[in-house]
Amino acid sequence: MTDYVRRLAGEPAMVDFGARLAGLLAGGECLYLEGELGAGKTTLVRGIVRALGHPGTVKSPTYTLVEPYQLSGMRIFHLDLYRLGDPEELEWIGVRDCFAADAVTLIEWPQRGRGVLPAADIRVRIEYAGEARDLHLTADSECGAEIVNQLAETDNSTDS
Repeated sequence: MTDYVRRLAGEPAMVDFGARLAGLLAGGECLYLEGELGAGKTTLVRGIVRALGHPGTVKSPTYTLVEPYQLSGMRIFHLDLYRLGDPEELEWIGVRDCFAADAVTLIEWPQRGRGVLPAADIRVRIEYAGEARDLHLTADSECGAEIVNQLAETDNSTDS
């Protein structure tokens, strides 16, 4: 397991970090996004989705549960499970189709899908730190560890 913590000040920093993360995604990754309401989960997703080529609006799929994006060579599935009544509901919406080699799956409130969702490659926990946010990235797979390590190395090289 690999861990990495980064403090971000403001929405533009969250979007920029999402873009950095997007540059390391190849498809097949599953990211769990955890944090309180308003912590910045959807803002991080916006940075990822826009960096991967989506020019339009990126909104939270709070009521639809899933928002798909078809980009050149990659699909993105943004799930928001906040209003999920029972994890079995995920089967009814065809959640298994969201986990493919050409897809990146970003899941807000993953604990509500426990028992149905696959394990995450990376868990991103966003915590309030005054006006800033602390992002705690934990890699739970080899693929996730490579991505988290690359983010940490990039930060270390820019800090020196």
